[in-house]
Amino acid sequence: MTPEKIIVVGNGMVGHKYIETLINHPQYQNYQIITFSEEPRLAYDRVQLSGYFDGKTVDDLMLTSSDYYDANGVQYIVSDKVVAIDKAEQTVTTESGRVESYDKLVLATGSFPFVPPIEGGDGEHCLVYRTIEDLEAITASAEQSKTGVVIGGGLLGLECAKALHSLNLDSHVVEFAPRLMAVQLDDTGGQLLRKKIEDLGVHVHTEKATQSISAGEHCRYRMNFADGSHLETDMIVYSAGIRPQDQLARDFELAIGERGGIVIDDHCLTSDDNIYAIGECALWQGRIFGLVAPGYNMAKVAVDHLTGGDSSFTGADMSTKLKLMGVDVASIGDAHAQTEGALTYSYIDDAQGIYKKLVVSAEQDKLLGAVLVGDTDNYGTLLPMMLEGMDLPEQPQSLILPAIDGQEGGALGINALPDSAQVCSCHDVTKGDLIAAIHDGATELGELKSCTKAGTGCGGCSAMVEQVLKAELENMGMEVNNNLCQHFEYSRQELFDIIRAKKIKTFDELLAKYGSGHGCIICKPAVGSILATYWNEYVLSDDHIALQDTNDIFLGNMQKDGTYSVVPRIAGGEITPEGLITLGQVGKKYDLYTKITGGQRIDFFGAQLHELPMIWQELTDAGFETGHAYGKSLRTVKSCVGSTWCRYGMLDSVSMAINLEMRYKGLRAPHKVKMGVSGCTRECAEAQSKDFGIIATDKGWNLYVCGNGGMKPRHADLFAIDLDDQTLIKYIDRIIMFYCRTAERLTRTATWMNNLEGGLDYLKSVIIDDKLNICDELEADMEKVIDTYECEWKATLNNPERLKRFSHFINSDATDDNLAYVSERGQNRARIATDTERQKAAKGEEIATLAVTN
Repeated sequence: MTPEKIIVVGNGMVGHKYIETLINHPQYQNYQIITFSEEPRLAYDRVQLSGYFDGKTVDDLMLTSSDYYDANGVQYIVSDKVVAIDKAEQTVTTESGRVESYDKLVLATGSFPFVPPIEGGDGEHCLVYRTIEDLEAITASAEQSKTGVVIGGGLLGLECAKALHSLNLDSHVVEFAPRLMAVQLDDTGGQLLRKKIEDLGVHVHTEKATQSISAGEHCRYRMNFADGSHLETDMIVYSAGIRPQDQLARDFELAIGERGGIVIDDHCLTSDDNIYAIGECALWQGRIFGLVAPGYNMAKVAVDHLTGGDSSFTGADMSTKLKLMGVDVASIGDAHAQTEGALTYSYIDDAQGIYKKLVVSAEQDKLLGAVLVGDTDNYGTLLPMMLEGMDLPEQPQSLILPAIDGQEGGALGINALPDSAQVCSCHDVTKGDLIAAIHDGATELGELKSCTKAGTGCGGCSAMVEQVLKAELENMGMEVNNNLCQHFEYSRQELFDIIRAKKIKTFDELLAKYGSGHGCIICKPAVGSILATYWNEYVLSDDHIALQDTNDIFLGNMQKDGTYSVVPRIAGGEITPEGLITLGQVGKKYDLYTKITGGQRIDFFGAQLHELPMIWQELTDAGFETGHAYGKSLRTVKSCVGSTWCRYGMLDSVSMAINLEMRYKGLRAPHKVKMGVSGCTRECAEAQSKDFGIIATDKGWNLYVCGNGGMKPRHADLFAIDLDDQTLIKYIDRIIMFYCRTAERLTRTATWMNNLEGGLDYLKSVIIDDKLNICDELEADMEKVIDTYECEWKATLNNPERLKRFSHFINSDATDDNLAYVSERGQNRARIATDTERQKAAKGEEIATLAVTN
């Protein structure tokens, strides 16, 4: 059977979703896919475009890859626009002259930015905000500009304003309507949003109609408004709405709506039975849907129809929840109370900058809509109540009132939501989908997100996903058990509190009083880490050595061939010529493989066990300390050259990086911690991919938290802006110690914050507002760690008893001379270990069993 040939025109988010959905369909073997993209790359996440200005790379934004398409037999052509359709012959032709036949054609051409016809508005620095190339143009223009204006105060306009603000421009938003986000928000919500955005330093101009753009006196351009006022700027970015990209369909006589858009039926078919249209180019019952979730739904419906199904597109709810420049905003359903007889309830907290409004039916029994600004925690409950037509409680206003005198506010429990309630709009995951996955074995939050994709799009539903998980485990009669292991009926956080409160200093004492049995490979390292965090005693002392894993026991990372790495600390990447000479001499003397790492250190590989003390003696004599590359502790603080050398540098990032590394060196934590300090928003230290990222501005330091580059890379979230040195360090002290107290074992900061109930906002309330009244304790605990630091290798070299461990053989001083290397690029490289050797290494067996021979 010859596969049907499917051509997908457009490889944006919706086009890729169609391809991905078809790939995962049981009948996929019956089809062959070709996709065309007029952009020079495959699909990427346009929803997260503003992250490009916060340090995200193009790779971070990508939704797919050539490897994925190749593995699934998808043919892809980039930088080649489809310009013609022959419906009779069923072929398409591209700008390059390429002709391809199809059995079915899918138009996923998306939309384009609307640029108002303004006299003089087509200058070199008059740009749009839509593609990665647009972002690159904005970045280039910003390097030649001091002021930037966004025309349009809707969702994209405010995202664009955030981008200009991130580029250190004096940023303005010009909006024709009397308020920001006029479609989603009412007057009160719009006013509060405006105030919050202006507090961040962005100027807002509403009720302004730009009539012409001329040369400015002080800036590149002058914007002349209909009311006689004007505004000067160096850059203008249009974000005044979108229009469906329907020219291809229009040119080749597919049905087009009166105001644009490719007309589709409930199966996403156009006026030609062999052509579908999906996403922002498609017009369904006179409506264009400008959000990605409806486009994803169209993609699923089109695939279902192609493969013989009968599902229908029935429209989409346009409710939305997002964070604009750090401000939480949500709009649900009939936010403007346009339904006949609709009643409203409002709650305003000027002190906290919170506004909430409910729109209910005349009978007060159904939720019609809502507006949330400053606090969107209720969104996850309110949206399914509106979508499912659930009955309201007797006092509807309780849904938006805060908790008072210890009583819960109005949010209904997760069990009150029906299984059909949509939890994740990005991937159309319902509560029932999550429950089914939990019953199939996804009983951990990470597993549940992985198998359902819930919470992996915009991330706004993560807290609700966790609530469903916990509630369903309890409904199944399963105890939501967070005990550390079978020997301790306490979580790691509870054990940390016990150790702190009862002043317990050894594992044996903790086990005797609060545990049972003899301990295991789970609780021993975990308790060892807690003890090291709180008391900061020498980890190889008699009381602690049995708790350490192989790397900590030998103060070096065991490699796959049984040798060890040696990693001296090079704080902030700063090193003297004398220090470099010493490292070179050590590497040469002991015949070590040397590598400069991404964390700005020099690593040595291939050191045998007996050589470690000799190598470290030379290094400590030269003033080097252990870099703790083997521990669950602070690893590195990467920095750019900052204001000392760089002409763009705002602050001295090198000094700050050194101060931070020397402050937190040796601190043991639930997992390794990395930091980065960038001297300006050009982000050369890649700070936002770190657990703690610090970026200089002209007003101080911006602090980003809980990013990492692990197996699931995550960019850090903006925690606070314009901090002075003292406040920055105070906040980091508090966050690290709070993380050490509350994170589960082997949990990176990104996962820790994702699992915090309340997420980033809760973390801010604890660290900045001292909600739990523990900040003084956290700071005191950190000072204790700092005051008790000692280099573990220096302490070991001064302890003859501990040095006995660094021998190949228990009863002999003989060395292992049989280790074999291969040479590559002029340096020794470890020989690949056998499976047996790797298994022994993984178990941490004595090095004598790992002697590698030819």
